[in-house]
Amino acid sequence: MDLKKMKLKKIHIEEEQQEKSFGAEDRLSPLFQPDTLMSDEYFANYRRRIPLEPEKALLLAVLEDGVRSFQDNIFAESGKKRALLNEAREWLFTDGFEHVFSFNSVCSSLGLDPGYIRRGLKAWEEHTRAATRKKQRASQAAPERLVA
Repeated sequence: MDLKKMKLKKIHIEEEQQEKSFGAEDRLSPLFQPDTLMSDEYFANYRRRIPLEPEKALLLAVLEDGVRSFQDNIFAESGKKRALLNEAREWLFTDGFEHVFSFNSVCSSLGLDPGYIRRGLKAWEEHTRAATRKKQRASQAAPERLVA
């Protein structure tokens, strides 16, 4: 009888240990699962908690328009696009706080460093022009092959 009780007790202990180990696995498994977020949940972390004041939103739109006009028309050779490029370049690279909507005033109101933005735009322009020159040289240097 004692032997039977010991076997039953041993079986019971083994079952408890098995249950505990499964419990531990169940508790630890969520730690190693990929964290699934919906895109709305992810991008909610990057949205502003407090919306911009209307005046700052306007200044930001003015800055964005100036930068976009500069970048979109960088290769314009004549006409309206060239005029837009020249106007954007003049606005972006002219120092001074004479007007409310001057580049320096806009950056100052938004808490941005105008020199940093200018350096970035100049580096972007140099990189873009160099890449275009490189593509042009590559297309000119490659002789045409006739394939039969």
